[in-house]
Amino acid sequence: MTAGRAPDFDTAALGAYLARHIDGLRAPIEATRFAGGQSNPTDLLTDAQGWRFVLRRKPGGALLASAHAIDREYRVASALAGSTVPVPRMHCYCDDPSVIGMAFYVMAHVDGRIFWDPALPELPPAERAALYADVNRVVAGLHRLDVRAIGLEDFGRPGNYFERQIARWTRQYRAAETEPIAAMERLIAWLPAHVPATGPATLVHGDLRIDNMIVHPTEPRVVALIDWELSTLGHPLADFAYHLLPWRLTSEQFRGMAEKSPLPEGVPSEAGYVARYDTAMGTATDPQALEFAIAHAMFRMAAILQGIHRRARDGNASSAEGLAVGARARRIADAAWAQVQQHFADAR
Repeated sequence: MTAGRAPDFDTAALGAYLARHIDGLRAPIEATRFAGGQSNPTDLLTDAQGWRFVLRRKPGGALLASAHAIDREYRVASALAGSTVPVPRMHCYCDDPSVIGMAFYVMAHVDGRIFWDPALPELPPAERAALYADVNRVVAGLHRLDVRAIGLEDFGRPGNYFERQIARWTRQYRAAETEPIAAMERLIAWLPAHVPATGPATLVHGDLRIDNMIVHPTEPRVVALIDWELSTLGHPLADFAYHLLPWRLTSEQFRGMAEKSPLPEGVPSEAGYVARYDTAMGTATDPQALEFAIAHAMFRMAAILQGIHRRARDGNASSAEGLAVGARARRIADAAWAQVQQHFADAR
């Protein structure tokens, strides 16, 4: 992730606030927006002595209900400190709009690399394999966490996760709808009637993409899992299925690698990756339940992209690429319905 444009808030007011709340920080501060990302604006902060921090804040303008929950991001990342799931250190949270106009939090800056292409063309084959093994370790570690032990037993409602997610993202899609998408209408009708049996709830990240992981500067190792806005208690299969989308989507559809056959050397097959996860979890993923969960994950992604499209159209997107990214909602919805038709006879 690289730094982009200048800040659109009062850095003097922010510096004065942070000097009172972060030990050792010295004002004034400089702020530069990170390039990339579509949800919560993120800025690199540098204080007068060269210390670096990261600011996450809500975007301006009218927002969809329950979106941009940075307070939840701050709480879950704080709870994970010292756990098997690596996260940046959280410094402070502020919901006083008089400081910079919107709620925000500040966390430590973590040095490392962000890989936007899941095929990892920057790495040699051995490092691709090692990094995917470590990513798998982090994901399984997240889903094995004891939420009571880290104080997150009330972080969400554990039951009926798929049903609640389908209802939530249907509402979000309706609120952001700009034009009819036939595949979304079919999914909205089909998904609630085909929910698989659910098991115990775990902590789920909600956006488990490789580009939400900071990788060590030189080693194939995850040093921080970031962007916890969509985290809650829920079904780990939903989280894992979303994580598998790069194997099912193409790079043109959305940061996938499904068009690469064979996959680049060192990148595991989907089956091999699922088997590694199952071994770490001590479970066996049901193939039909996984196919449903992947269709659900695509539906959810389409709803998220539709929200980005709406915010960009209304002038509130956190990135100049918002309109182009949001326009992918239709193609992801089409992919989701094709997934349903391929694996479920009653949808053909």
